[in-house]
Amino acid sequence: MRATDVHRTIEAVWRIESARLIAGLTRLLRDVGLAEELAQDALVAALEEWPHNGAPDNPGAWLMATAKHRAIDQLRRRRMLSRKHDALAHEFEMEQLDNCGVPDTAAEDVVGDDLLRLMFIACHPLLSTEARTALTLKLLAGLTTAEIARAFLVPESTIAQRIVRAKRTLAAARVPFETLRPEQLRERLSSVMEVIYLVFNEGYAATAGEDWTRQSMCEEALRLGRMLAELAPREAEVHGLVALMEIQASRLNARVGPSGEPILLMQQNRVLWDRLLIHRGLLALARGEALGETRGPYLLQAAIAACHARAASATETDWVLITALYDELARLTPSPVVELNRAVAVSMAYGPAAGLEMTDRLAAQGALRSYHLLPSVRGDLLARLGRYHEARGEFERAATLTRNTRESRLLLDRAAACLREEA
Repeated sequence: MRATDVHRTIEAVWRIESARLIAGLTRLLRDVGLAEELAQDALVAALEEWPHNGAPDNPGAWLMATAKHRAIDQLRRRRMLSRKHDALAHEFEMEQLDNCGVPDTAAEDVVGDDLLRLMFIACHPLLSTEARTALTLKLLAGLTTAEIARAFLVPESTIAQRIVRAKRTLAAARVPFETLRPEQLRERLSSVMEVIYLVFNEGYAATAGEDWTRQSMCEEALRLGRMLAELAPREAEVHGLVALMEIQASRLNARVGPSGEPILLMQQNRVLWDRLLIHRGLLALARGEALGETRGPYLLQAAIAACHARAASATETDWVLITALYDELARLTPSPVVELNRAVAVSMAYGPAAGLEMTDRLAAQGALRSYHLLPSVRGDLLARLGRYHEARGEFERAATLTRNTRESRLLLDRAAACLREEA
């Protein structure tokens, strides 16, 4: 095998195995920072050895064995003489790691629990949302610091600092690598799901930069969501989150034109929607609804997405049902953004004047003063009412508020279309 092929193999293996590797090492070492260092050391060893000797039959077991060997060496170098560390070193040695091709069956037995624990550590409420996101992508998605920085359009040094500070915070707080009690899992689950959906949304509608979507970000979030659903199969909202992401991801190919220009939902060619992802999303939605007596926010949003997915065209969409679902969501999790989305649904179900009345109230409240989608929605409603001069002003204002270049161009194009209608 050529060196380039081996490097591609290592990269693929790392994306698949890194989270399992770090999770297993964290269980043994009780230190997520040290576990990641040792996992990276094992990756370096693979880069040095595999091009010459070829990839092993069981790459994951090879990486784990190599990391554990290095853990033993490090413990000895540091001369950790406490009984705890002596026992840990002895435990490693007794695992007979010389045969690197044999799977670590002890680790395999608990790997599900290990990954779930690592997820809850990376998304611990002690950390800021930015830190949780960076640490999750680093530890669980296997992304490099540079890749994370590119995804969020911030300097690499900023992401590196966030990750370092996050590890220090967790170490200082002595966050345990423990089996979560059911009440703890429910308490922290919202934090984990928030991070996963934040990553997905950044891929689905990038906040800044030249690209309107970043498909790789959506794929990583979907992978994490599916993993979480496997590890917490009785949690209805987890299935709701997966359903929501599957259905939304089905539209990605239709969301951009040949030159990368944005295509809004009402103008999308639904033939391009991925039917397999829609099918998976609807199954996940049904699974989540079967588990819970009441629907939480992710199941409700997934149900809204399902209404779009089931409609053959924009005009055939059940906007009355979508409005009812938004009513339920607004009662459950009231927020200005939910109200804005509800206004769009109301405008489609009952006319643009009804939607405009709702957005007028939101504008008067001022909570969405800097949110570009408020003037964008208002522009659309005003244009539908034939009030093109006002609509143009709203689109132009929205264009100044967004940091996404593609979206700004789209909004300016819509403003120009209003100007032509005025003439």
